[in-house]
Amino acid sequence: MPKLIYLASPFFNEFELECVKRAEKILSDRGFELFSPRLHEVRENKDENLSLWAQKTFEMDRDNIDRADYMVMLYHGGYSDSGTAWECGYACGKGIPVIVVHIDEAADSNIMISESCNANISLDELKSYDFEALPKTAYKGKLF
Repeated sequence: MPKLIYLASPFFNEFELECVKRAEKILSDRGFELFSPRLHEVRENKDENLSLWAQKTFEMDRDNIDRADYMVMLYHGGYSDSGTAWECGYACGKGIPVIVVHIDEAADSNIMISESCNANISLDELKSYDFEALPKTAYKGKLF
């Protein structure tokens, strides 16, 4: 049975969206079961109550992190959106291995992200990362 990967990432602009789609393809092509929040809109209509949408979104994300075997987090450096940071922290707290994919390898990294994860890799390295062995790789760039 394929292992479930929860893909955490912001997707607020075209570049972030492009990165998420690339990671989705890499992980799907490798045969993993994948949960990507981008693919799971919970609103039945765009006029739905915002607080109800927020509650449904939170519960869906939390429930899928709870059942995940691994989390892959796309990280764009020192800047981070609060949702992706929360997903990472929640997975770490639950003991779910977190693989951080650094999109901008020249960017500073937040120590809470780079130190809480199992590995710090690039998007290209995601193609061959060994999820069974979970090799640890430290972040080698600048920290803040």
